[in-house]
Amino acid sequence: MKDMHRYFAELIGTLLLVFFGVGSAVAARIEGGVVVVALAFGFVMLALVYTIGPLSGSHVNPAVTLGVLLSGRISLIGAVAYWIAQFVGATIAAFILWALTRWGDVADQTGALGSNGYGGHINRGGAAVLEIVLTFLFVLVVLVAGTRADQAAISGVAIGLALAVTQLVGVTLDGASVNPARSFGPALFEGGVALRQLWVFIVFPLLGGALAALAAPLILRPDGRYWGGSDQNADRGPGPV
Repeated sequence: MKDMHRYFAELIGTLLLVFFGVGSAVAARIEGGVVVVALAFGFVMLALVYTIGPLSGSHVNPAVTLGVLLSGRISLIGAVAYWIAQFVGATIAAFILWALTRWGDVADQTGALGSNGYGGHINRGGAAVLEIVLTFLFVLVVLVAGTRADQAAISGVAIGLALAVTQLVGVTLDGASVNPARSFGPALFEGGVALRQLWVFIVFPLLGGALAALAAPLILRPDGRYWGGSDQNADRGPGPV
């Protein structure tokens, strides 16, 4: 039963992340600019870490779940359940945004329901590299800062700021996915080019998350201490095992 609560937390968390993050782009990308979008993503992520983090780890992102899986902190069955919950949550959020633009008189300031895409300011290869690097940073922060017992009180700030930074760099270039579920929902309802390009924003964020999982042990020891450090704080492990 506790597992079902975790899965629900991931579903509702991803729904809220996509609704408020992508929603900020849809409603205020032109009037508010990149900073508004970046802050919306960062603030909602920060809030989710403290709201559902103690229950599910607040992954709300398949790339994070992959990183946690490769780090041995969640089972394969648990990871698959998380992925399903995350994609369902993102799809529901995208449907709400789509409905608001169709029937709620909300002007879509992105012109594409906040979907990710390349071609205007960056080509496909550039988008692939960008998504790897941006996701690597975000997942690395989650795996390191989110694992430290002594940083539990401020880990949400670090994670939220890391997500905001990725948006500041990537929103203008390709919409800054960093999250396959975030890309999937809007592309599903936008269709067309967004749907054809979707694979880039699934494959390469996952690759970035996998690379972060490989890099994290080079920074943090299995016992939760930094290499070369003398502190005695144990690993608390983000997400369920």
